[in-house]
Amino acid sequence: MQKLIPIKIPLINPNESEALIVALPVKEGAAIQQGQVVAVIETTKSTGEIESEASGYLVGLRFSEGETLQAGEVLGYIGMSPDASDPSLPPWADSQPLKVAREPALTGLRITEPARELALSQGLSLEDLPQGTLVTRETVMALISSEKSVSGTSLPQGEKRLVIYGAGGHGCSLAALVRHSEDYEILGFLDDGLPEGSPVDGLPVLGGGEKLVELAQAGIRLAVNGVGGIGDLPARLSVYRKLAEASFFCPSVIHRTAFLEKSAMLADGVQVYPMAYVGVRVQVGYGCIINTGAIVSHDCKLAPYVNLSPGATLAGGVVVGEAALVGMRATINLNVSIGKRARIGNGATVKQDVPDGGIVPAGTIWPPRR
Repeated sequence: MQKLIPIKIPLINPNESEALIVALPVKEGAAIQQGQVVAVIETTKSTGEIESEASGYLVGLRFSEGETLQAGEVLGYIGMSPDASDPSLPPWADSQPLKVAREPALTGLRITEPARELALSQGLSLEDLPQGTLVTRETVMALISSEKSVSGTSLPQGEKRLVIYGAGGHGCSLAALVRHSEDYEILGFLDDGLPEGSPVDGLPVLGGGEKLVELAQAGIRLAVNGVGGIGDLPARLSVYRKLAEASFFCPSVIHRTAFLEKSAMLADGVQVYPMAYVGVRVQVGYGCIINTGAIVSHDCKLAPYVNLSPGATLAGGVVVGEAALVGMRATINLNVSIGKRARIGNGATVKQDVPDGGIVPAGTIWPPRR
């Protein structure tokens, strides 16, 4: 597979996370040179140009002029050929640009067209979707998985056999977590990059994603996501999508040394590692990772796919947006909100809200001093 370079929307105004695409001077598939302007964006107070990081071709263009994006979202990619494909899409997906649909009756709803189609096909009401933030297909998949778990129809009673999708470092750590929980029998790993039959951490590689249908037919319905996604979030989200589409159920796995208050509420697919603490009235969304020694204090709310690294500390009332990452030993102060897909570096201290897609460098204090 060709290596593609993502073109991301920069945060040009620290107080405003959204930017309007004013112009796209380069068309899909066109050749571009390093330093060439590929997009012009603006906020209410700033205007900026996005330059190509390398020479190549503009591929996988997802949005059009006049659309509004969040900082950190991928506009498109730089490829080595004009026919390179979007790496965040599964092989069977439509390669057409991703369009954002706006529902006229729901003025606060911003939703991608694939997410809208999936929601409607599954009988979800658009009124029940999150308002004020971009709803992606992954957001809808999380809601679908959550509803399935509540209905009780997706998990065969008494089923203990389980597979781990992803045999890298996080997958092996997850295998150890599952073993310590003593609740499940691990059959092996699924991994798209390793030969079938390869031994990993004492477990066999059963194959790649193509094995999901065969496993489901054999009555295997449990799986956990072993892709950490720190450097490749789309890969982690893609695993959840594949598991949901194959009707697999993702149980939460909790280490015996982790402490969860009785009033804490965890969705399915959550991974809680050794010595972590989850406080009173905490709400943890689908697919979150609460890593070793992380502290989630009272009344915190974690949206789906949040990743708390080892030793991260959240004071009371912190709200963390979908798919955000909080680095090792980072500290988030009382009642602070962390935006969707924001990245908080290791050892950082966050004293005020971080916008969607915001980046707080390691070892720094947010907001920056002026």
